[in-house]
Amino acid sequence: MAGVFYFSPALLWAAQMLLAGCHAAASFEALQCEGPASTQESMCHPEDDLTDPKEVRFQVKGYTFSEPIHLIVSYDWLILQSPAKPIFEGDPLVLRCQAWQDWPLTQVTFYRDGAALGPPGPSKEISITVAQKADSGHYHCSAVLRNPGPGSPEAASPVALTVHELFRAPVLRVTPSAEPQEGKPVTLSCQTKLPLQRSAARLLFSFYKDGRTVRSRGPSPEFQIPTASEAHSGSYWCEAATEDNQVWKQSPKLEIRVQGPSSSAAPTALTPAPPQKADAPETTSTKPPEPLPPLPTPSAKDPDSFSLPQGPDPHLYHQMRVLLKQIQDMRVLLGHLVIELRDLSSHLKLETTKGPAKHE
Repeated sequence: MAGVFYFSPALLWAAQMLLAGCHAAASFEALQCEGPASTQESMCHPEDDLTDPKEVRFQVKGYTFSEPIHLIVSYDWLILQSPAKPIFEGDPLVLRCQAWQDWPLTQVTFYRDGAALGPPGPSKEISITVAQKADSGHYHCSAVLRNPGPGSPEAASPVALTVHELFRAPVLRVTPSAEPQEGKPVTLSCQTKLPLQRSAARLLFSFYKDGRTVRSRGPSPEFQIPTASEAHSGSYWCEAATEDNQVWKQSPKLEIRVQGPSSSAAPTALTPAPPQKADAPETTSTKPPEPLPPLPTPSAKDPDSFSLPQGPDPHLYHQMRVLLKQIQDMRVLLGHLVIELRDLSSHLKLETTKGPAKHE
C-alpha cells in the first residue's frame, strides 16, 4: 500500500517522516507549515488529515511558489526510488535501492522487465547517463538487508518508468514546391516540435544534399536558396539535434528538381510531315529507279517539319526524340524497300523478255 502526496507550497515546508513498527507500519510525525497561515489570503491548513492520498495546494498572495515535492509512503522493507518528474530522451536517469530506516544493503541487483542489469554488488544506485526510449520498462531491485536488518534477501515492488520522446523526427518542407522554377527563391524548412515541459530547450538544425553538408548546425530551422538553378537539384534532408548532441534525428529525404526556363513554355504537339507517296514502278522502262529525296530535317522556320515538345518532363522529351528517330528510320527503310521492289520488277521483266527469244 502506498500513498502519494503532492505539495506545491507558497511557503517553506518541512516534512519529517518516521517509520515505526515492524515491516508494515509507517506514519507522519510532523508536517509543518511555516508562514502567515492565519491570514485571510492564506489557504494553509496544517491540521488537515494527511493520511489519505491527496493533493494539497497553498496559495498565498505575494509569495513565490517552489517546485512540487513528491512523497511516497511505502510499507516495504525495500523500495526503488525513481525521479518524480517525466524523463525525456537525453536525460540522466538515477535509480536508488532504499532500505527501511536506511539499513545497510549488500548484494544489490537492479532489474528491468525481470532481467538483471548486472551482477549483484554493493552499490545502491544505478545510473543511465543518457536515457533513451528503449530504457522504458518496469524496474525493481533486490538486496540483502544487513545488521540490524533481518539478513534475508528482499525485493522492491516494480516501478514503471517511461522515457518520453524529446522531439519527433523532423520533416523537411520546401517552399514554393519541390519543382521550383530556375531563378526563383527556394526555402527549406526543418520542422519538429519540443514538448511543453522542455519548451525552453534549444535545437540546432543542419541541412544536407546528396551526402554533402550544405549548411552546418545553427539555430534557424530554415535554409534559403536565393536563386535556384539546375545545380541545386538533388536529394535533400535535414537533421535536428540538441546542443549537447545527445539526441539527434534526421528527416526523410526529399527530391528537389529545379525546372529550366523553357519548362514553363507550353509543349508543342508533334506535327510530322505527311509521308511522301512512292511512285508506282513503270513496267515498260528498264531505267534504274532514282533514289528517294532526303528526309526533311527539323527546322524552326519550316512549319511542316518535326518539332520537339519543350515540356517540363525531361523523360518525356527524351522518349519523343526516340520516337521521332524511329519514325525517320522507318521512312528510310521504306524507301530502300521501294527501290528493291523496283529492281526486282525490272529484273523479272528482262527475264520474261529474254525467255521467248532464246526459245525461237
